[in-house]
Amino acid sequence: MSTPARPPAPAGAITDVLGIAVGHFTDTRRPTGCSVVLARGGAVGGVDVRGGAPGTRETDLLAPANLVERVHAVLLAGGSAFGLAAADGAMRWLEEQGIGLDVGFATIPIVPAAVLFDLPVGDARIRPDAAAGYAACAAATTQALSQGNVGAGAGAMVGKVFGAARAMKGGIGTASVRVNGVTVGALVACNALGDVVDPDTGQPVAGARSPDGAHLWGTRRALLAGDIPRPLLAGTNTTLAVIATDAALTKVQASRLAQAGHDGLARTINPVHTMSDGDTVFALATGLAQAPSPGMMVLATMAAEATARAVLQAVWAAESLSAGALRLPSAREMASRG
Repeated sequence: MSTPARPPAPAGAITDVLGIAVGHFTDTRRPTGCSVVLARGGAVGGVDVRGGAPGTRETDLLAPANLVERVHAVLLAGGSAFGLAAADGAMRWLEEQGIGLDVGFATIPIVPAAVLFDLPVGDARIRPDAAAGYAACAAATTQALSQGNVGAGAGAMVGKVFGAARAMKGGIGTASVRVNGVTVGALVACNALGDVVDPDTGQPVAGARSPDGAHLWGTRRALLAGDIPRPLLAGTNTTLAVIATDAALTKVQASRLAQAGHDGLARTINPVHTMSDGDTVFALATGLAQAPSPGMMVLATMAAEATARAVLQAVWAAESLSAGALRLPSAREMASRG
């Protein structure tokens, strides 16, 4: 399969949303890491989990029928279930800043979290912990963000349907869309089982490679042609996303915005939402925009677009990686081969 001649232009960032900051911690020993999306003033939160093998924390409280409406951070991490420990460090950092839900006896930061499986890359005993989550918060910024092999995307890979030896490097990416004074942004850690596809061309950008590793194979067409996938363990993949907007939303609307984010994943990842992925999308609404909300139809369209662009940014920003016998070329490297 051919790939686009060049990567897409920079597409903004989730930090273009008023009230949102992002920090990464990258452990280069493996590599692995975590990323945190901070809403210091709190944000109305929602979530939608579609993958068949999620690893999450504090997602039940985001259900529209449940009590707590505002969250203070969302943490994304590598390390599979071990990486959920990074949320403890994020809570500690927020508590030290006096940020959280005041319950009279203490201030409790609300930090939903989700993890992806990056244990095949390097020493699986190295994974994000509470110190990593704390460091990610301390590094949070509203400025331009590093993308690719950083934070929760440090050990990510894509296109594993025919085995890790034919996969490519995934990563973390961000994008934003602005309409009539309101912004929607997305941060995506892409560790998908399937290929990443450019929705404008329908061609794979990163994913499973041919048996000789020389070119992209095209997972969808290969499966439909009868190629047999390798046996897959549940939860060994996963794409994670956080959508943020400065529009004012209710908790029900935030949940709908998270659902719309999955449309962006479906445009750019194929196959997506498999039994071996834990695909999870969070949504945050800070309510700080000075302009009136354009309504849920427009916001949902913006959310899907920002998420799709962030997926593409994640793989185009990634750099090739070697970890032991595993060699993961990047989208840029494959594109340079012609």
